[in-house]
Amino acid sequence: MNKALLGAAIFAVAVISMGMTEQAFAQYMGNVDKESGKTGKNTLEEALKLQRERVESAKTNPSTGSGTPYLAADGVLGASAIAAAVFGGIAAAFFFRSRTGRYAAQGRG
Repeated sequence: MNKALLGAAIFAVAVISMGMTEQAFAQYMGNVDKESGKTGKNTLEEALKLQRERVESAKTNPSTGSGTPYLAADGVLGASAIAAAVFGGIAAAFFFRSRTGRYAAQGRG
């Protein structure tokens, strides 16, 4: 009985979710400007020009770095330190909590 009820519940959720969602289609922008033939996307030449400008800007300003803030709170090391502090604090709380209480082994600390 439980398996039949579980199967019916899963089937009902699947049917409801299919009925409530719509299909998503990729949007083709077409020609934005018909006279010049622009499609709203960068051409290969425009993308290469933009990348060359970025490389030149990085070469002329070497002190700006890569743009990745390693020590900021939203950077790589900052986020790692925050995550380590949070999960380390939770682990320490569980560890110290397990040392005392009803089920702690007598005579072991």
